[in-house]
Amino acid sequence: MPLKIYAVVLELVRRVSPSIRVLRARSSVLADQMERALISVPLNVAEGAYSRGKNRQARFQSAAASARETLACLETAEAMGFIGPVDPELGALFHRVIGTLVRLIEPRR
Repeated sequence: MPLKIYAVVLELVRRVSPSIRVLRARSSVLADQMERALISVPLNVAEGAYSRGKNRQARFQSAAASARETLACLETAEAMGFIGPVDPELGALFHRVIGTLVRLIEPRR
């Protein structure tokens, strides 16, 4: 994978995956939503890496949106008392991934 962010995305998946198992015991619906969103991130990054033009931007946009959705699932689970607070290091990892993907989406001016 030529994009350095891909390895970071896989680290994000590794760090978030245990939360899905914990959350499933409290809310299978929210856990399923989070799992689908999380799975979408590396798949869209991988597809975007080998796409061209607007398809490339669309894949990175989907990956960024799915990363933000995954974070929103964690924040919602926390707000509902299903899990503890989101680790600040994990939050920073989300923001790194999302920020990088946004920069890949927006053409340089």
